[in-house]
Amino acid sequence: MAENHFGKLTKRMDEFREDLLEAKPYVCAERAVYTTQSYKEHADQPVILKRAYMLQNILEHMTIFIEPQTLIAGNQASANRSAPIFPEYAMDWVVDELDKFEKRDGDVFYITEDTKETLRELAPYWEHNTTKDKGLAAMPASSKIFYDLGIIKAEGNITSGDAHLAVQYEKIMKCGLKDYEERTKAAMEKLDLTEMENLKKYYFHQAILIVIGAVKDFAGRYAKLALEMAEKAEPKRAQELKEMAGILSKVPYGPAETMREAVQSMWLVHLVLQIESNGHSLSYGRMDQYLYPYYKKDVERGIETEDSACELLTNLWLKTYTINKIRSWSHTQFSAGSPLYQNVTIGGQTPDKKDAVNPLSYLILRSVAQTHLPQPNLTVRYHAGLDDDFMKECIEVVRLGFGMPAFNNDEIIIPSFIEKGVKEEDAYNYSAIGCVETAVPGKWGYRCTGMSFLNFPKSLLIAMNDGTDPESGVKVTEGAGHFLDMESYEDIEKAWDKIIRDFTRHSVIIETCCDMVLEETVPDVLCSSLVDDCIARGKTLKEGGAVYDFISGLQVGIANMADSLAAIKKCVFEDQSISKQELWDALQNDFEGPEGERIQNILLSAPKYGNDDDYVDSLIRSAYDVYIDEIKKYHNTRYKRGPIGGTYYAGTSSISANVGQGMGTLATPDGRKAHTPLSEGCSPSHAMDQNGPTAVFKTVAKLPTKDITGGVLLNQKVTPQILSKKEDRMKLIYIIRTFFNRLHGYHVQYNVVSRETLRDAQAHPEKHRDLIVRVAGYSAFFNVLSKQTQDDIIERTEQVL
Repeated sequence: MAENHFGKLTKRMDEFREDLLEAKPYVCAERAVYTTQSYKEHADQPVILKRAYMLQNILEHMTIFIEPQTLIAGNQASANRSAPIFPEYAMDWVVDELDKFEKRDGDVFYITEDTKETLRELAPYWEHNTTKDKGLAAMPASSKIFYDLGIIKAEGNITSGDAHLAVQYEKIMKCGLKDYEERTKAAMEKLDLTEMENLKKYYFHQAILIVIGAVKDFAGRYAKLALEMAEKAEPKRAQELKEMAGILSKVPYGPAETMREAVQSMWLVHLVLQIESNGHSLSYGRMDQYLYPYYKKDVERGIETEDSACELLTNLWLKTYTINKIRSWSHTQFSAGSPLYQNVTIGGQTPDKKDAVNPLSYLILRSVAQTHLPQPNLTVRYHAGLDDDFMKECIEVVRLGFGMPAFNNDEIIIPSFIEKGVKEEDAYNYSAIGCVETAVPGKWGYRCTGMSFLNFPKSLLIAMNDGTDPESGVKVTEGAGHFLDMESYEDIEKAWDKIIRDFTRHSVIIETCCDMVLEETVPDVLCSSLVDDCIARGKTLKEGGAVYDFISGLQVGIANMADSLAAIKKCVFEDQSISKQELWDALQNDFEGPEGERIQNILLSAPKYGNDDDYVDSLIRSAYDVYIDEIKKYHNTRYKRGPIGGTYYAGTSSISANVGQGMGTLATPDGRKAHTPLSEGCSPSHAMDQNGPTAVFKTVAKLPTKDITGGVLLNQKVTPQILSKKEDRMKLIYIIRTFFNRLHGYHVQYNVVSRETLRDAQAHPEKHRDLIVRVAGYSAFFNVLSKQTQDDIIERTEQVL
């Protein structure tokens, strides 16, 4: 069995895991209280200093604790798995949903009456004063209508921080925050404060010094607590706590010298970044590269063994899982399973183009397998020179059935980066960020992917309806005529061209409003200071402080769009098996009645995306090319403010937005019923891919992958029995190699679970507490998902090799 291949957790880490799985996720009001205090007390301060004092106040007063099993200190909220409230981003939905958190269909959170009362008392201060309030108010009416109708969704951008990056952990470990402090002081001394821009830089540098001091003191609080606990602990634990106290007195302010110091330094910084902003997809970057020197040195000196280092890593993953995030119910439908997308990347190549796999790469695989949790989100960078031994270990982890690791392809991602102006040495050092998106750790701005969600199938329906949303009846833009008046498929293409270009423009307007408000109201001080070259430029990330700044929105429903276009072209204009009136009526009536079913069956018989059929694959390629051509025309708010880039590209990492946006979409010409999920990522629609995994790979490879730098997310599903034989596991390796080497695919990941198991888990959740599934570019416990998201996963095609 694959479980035995990697061994088991140590006794205490197994106990820690059990404690975390048993912990109820509560809503924690502490951060909201301390944030409100700071905002009131420092109301007259520049916003950047207000944010610094806020973080200082939180770290100074929040509840801290050290679990009895842990070797690493640091907690996000008053209890593990509890979720803080971030009032500066949004409070309306918090108050509206206080009595609903425990009644949700999925992503349930618990809340005490005292916490409810505390949050209600804080709410009046934040009325018309949050990022969400200001973001919505900033949107021009002509664009906001797209947001209100769910055509373009960007709620996550104005109800939380950005994140979607990895900071420079290698430099933090090597130099400590003290180095950042010294560089900040040196930069301040050079400023001519008679210039307004320099005065703004001065405030930013002041803020950095405040938060670095706050992080140092935060570590000191844990050091003090560890020593207090040591006095009452049995000898072995007392020695561990004393060692922990010594480490926390040193890092992250000072440089790390051992693996334990490096891991503690990294964890505490990672943790504070989560406390600073409500962003997700804060990722660890290429951990096997920057942590390996510490591991190697410690093993050689006898300080660590492979087993002790593995336990330390499993401890880190358990701590990573303690972090939780609560979202509004409407946003939860886009991020089902409370994911944090904290990605760890291993493998790939070194900047001198050699295989980067090392002993720590294998140990990270082993530790993630042992821990068997949705976090961290593990990604393997594939390249042609990756040897079969490492690939075999990766497939052994895949066999465990919790959706990891995902595979990203160096052979397409690195050239795509270089083409966009990323230096070669940086391009070779990229890591996965969050789901399948990619960026250069410590040098890239926020949200390399995930700015907003654009619903392709709904956009098509509006294009067919002369610019009017057929569900609400609202005219959103000038169209190119109604479907009933179109005489050829070329008329559909013209209508799509007009509509999607206009919608793309509005998506940029909405994103610009979000970025503008985030920059003005909630700048992240610590996060900005830990990304090059923010300190040298005296700019936060939102102001253009990063070396690189490319972003993408997310295009949802790729397969539905492909199948819809094929059905219209084939059934209406070529075979004429359906009239235009019949199709339009069937869409409005959701295929109800015998006539509706007849129309639906004809549509379902049309060529389908995912079967290596050029007929349909060429149609989605052409449709997608229109969007890509248009999005390249626009810039983000950091353009010409410092970074290389400042431009947009495409991305399909739609997380679980396919469910949420499907709920707001009427029946579509592919035969899909109204309000049901759209296709996920760039994966085929359920049961439409009938020719096996190779055909799916060939279809996906026909997308304009080099232009979809934001990620081409492909989920595949196989049963455990498929991978039970050694020869079948090798077959899967060869298929992946072919997809990446010859077809230049971007990404693939696997759910290894049977439909029967998933259905049994729906009926008997108590028997499947540990069942984890790949939702989109992330994994989640099956039991915490809403039924609609569960059903979406159950219905995915089960492939055979």
